Amino acid sequence: MSLSIEQAYSACNTIARREAKNFYYSFLVLPKQKRLAMYAMYAFMRHADDLADDESLPVAERREKAKTWITEWRRVASGAQTENPVFIAVRDVQKKFEIPSELLDQLIHGTMMDLMPQAAETQPSAAFVEDAEDAVSGYSYQVYKGFDDLYQYCYYVASVVGLVCIRIFGYTDKRAEKLAEETGIAFQLTNILRDVREDAERGRIYIPLEDLRRYDVRVEHLASMRGNELMTLNAKLLLEMEAQRAEKFYASADALLPMIDADSRPALWVLVTVYRRLLHKIMARQYRVFSERVKVPLHEKIAILLRGLWKMARARWI
Repeated sequence: MSLSIEQAYSACNTIARREAKNFYYSFLVLPKQKRLAMYAMYAFMRHADDLADDESLPVAERREKAKTWITEWRRVASGAQTENPVFIAVRDVQKKFEIPSELLDQLIHGTMMDLMPQAAETQPSAAFVEDAEDAVSGYSYQVYKGFDDLYQYCYYVASVVGLVCIRIFGYTDKRAEKLAEETGIAFQLTNILRDVREDAERGRIYIPLEDLRRYDVRVEHLASMRGNELMTLNAKLLLEMEAQRAEKFYASADALLPMIDADSRPALWVLVTVYRRLLHKIMARQYRVFSERVKVPLHEKIAILLRGLWKMARARWI
């Protein structure tokens, strides 16, 4: 029996409620049709991310599973029948909100980038550190050479998400697209700061090599930190510089807010506020991110959500 569109969206809602964390709070203050669309797009991205990050499987096997998933999505996007509720919902979202296929292709590419570190044309130039000075027990680390390379990575894994979101939110000023791109950069830089230890354990160093060298922080040192007591002054200064870079990009979020449709502004406000609060917590902890994961507590997220709901109600009355 074919799934109804209502059943498809319900399945996406279940995935988003279980997995979305920071994003889910922003979904709740959207009008129903936009909220359902965001559930669907999140479920789509979540599954792609899970395929790429399943460390129980070898990278080659993950690539094959991802390739099969992408092939199936493209069949569905071209009109083929499917029982995959996420694909059913996303195809509906794409039609309703006129989301270009190119953006969805870029979104898929972004979720798969860590599986394809040596891809040639669209992949940032990743440097693989294998020399005696920076190698850790003979293990190679993926390191982006400069910020331009990292920016391109952040574009695919975060900015494209923002460009999809604003098409659901609604906007008329084309300047919103560049601002959404830069807001995505702010979010991803925040994630990089929060996850620097976990990423290093996976063989990924997202802080650019040029920045590591500028602050005389070796890949070996960054990757070996397991407790805040091992953190050097140079490492702290390095992370502080990256945080300041992220803070500058949050200015684009402030400029974007009045450009999207009024009924969606509370959702964007909630999302930006939660992410910016996370960055400020990292800063307040003096960048001590190596012993435990920094989070925005649930009670703070709920307080932000309640303010967002108030903004939503006010926007409807106005």
